[in-house]
Amino acid sequence: MDGTPPTKARGMDRKMDSDEVLRVELAVLRAEHRDLDDAVRALQDRGTADMLTLQRLKRRKLALKDRIAALEDRLTPDIIA
Repeated sequence: MDGTPPTKARGMDRKMDSDEVLRVELAVLRAEHRDLDDAVRALQDRGTADMLTLQRLKRRKLALKDRIAALEDRLTPDIIA
C-alpha cells in the first residue's frame, strides 16, 4: 500500500470517474450541437425551410450551449486569484 487511507483513495477514484463521465457527456453534447448547426445551415441554404422548424432547432442549440457551458464550469477547477 502507498499509505493512503482506503476511503480517501476510493473517493479520489469516484471523482476521477465522475469527471470522466462529465467529459464524455460534454463530447456528446458538443457533437449534437454541431449536428444541429449543420442541420440549421442546410435548411437555410435550401431556402425552403419551415420557420417553426428552424426556431425549434435554434432553441435546442441554445439549450445545448447552456448545458455545455454548465458542464465546462463543473470541470474547470475554481482558481482564487
